[in-house]
Amino acid sequence: MKSGIHPEYRPVVFRDRAADHAFLTRSTATSDRTVEWEDGSTYPVIDVEISSVSHPFYTGNQRVLDTAGRVERFQRRYGRREP
Repeated sequence: MKSGIHPEYRPVVFRDRAADHAFLTRSTATSDRTVEWEDGSTYPVIDVEISSVSHPFYTGNQRVLDTAGRVERFQRRYGRREP
């Protein structure tokens, strides 16, 4: 790697405010706020609105759209055109 052009890569805590869940990972993201982690060390903390813990796709709360009804409605409205 070329020296002096890459951001610092360090441990950072990401905190999901919606699910009140936090996880420690490595990142180049910066923050002025810090939090004391379970291991007793202090790390920068970044608050996120949504993560895999609270995202509807991963939690199973995702709404399923009635695509069959939409296709039928489209077919009725515009009809099938023969080439």
